[in-house]
Amino acid sequence: MEYKLLITGFEPFGGQSVNPAWEAVAALPDHIGPFALTRLQVPVEFDRAARLALNAAEALRPDVILCVGQAGGRDAVTPEAAALNLRETEQPDNAGQTPQDQPCVPGGENALFSSLPVRRMVQAIRDAGLPGKLSCSAGTYVCNDLLYTLLHACRGSRTRVGFIHVPFLPEQAKPGVPSLPLADTVRALTAAIRAIDPL
Repeated sequence: MEYKLLITGFEPFGGQSVNPAWEAVAALPDHIGPFALTRLQVPVEFDRAARLALNAAEALRPDVILCVGQAGGRDAVTPEAAALNLRETEQPDNAGQTPQDQPCVPGGENALFSSLPVRRMVQAIRDAGLPGKLSCSAGTYVCNDLLYTLLHACRGSRTRVGFIHVPFLPEQAKPGVPSLPLADTVRALTAAIRAIDPL
């Protein structure tokens, strides 16, 4: 049986010309294990990224939504355990927004946990010989906004939701800043997806 997986990756932001999240998503095979992948590039914009992903999910009715984002400075591929109901940043998004002390979903719970097997995904990345770590928070920027909004919208449905942050590509990283070659990021995401059990 084939299952549907909607995978999103962000456009470049913060003055960068590439985003390793989208580069890796674009390079993934069309099928991984039992999953048929549908790709979606999303903007680095509060609210709009989540709305586009929700629209795509409504049309596709996926079994899994997996979002991928850039976390410059991290030295590993990091599945996220939870999202906070908080928009808080001094760094403008690509629309110039700098929300502070705002909820992602007014009236929503303070935090929501990923509905994907994040620890198993981390272990699968490590078993592939790649750096993998569990992250307990997706931050308070657009990545977190996307994850929280999707988790909130998909509660009670069959669609499971998760998020993975990936390091810089070598061409992005300044000296001394961790990075990961694109091929390794693709292998890590592939391993993580294979660790997701279809329900």
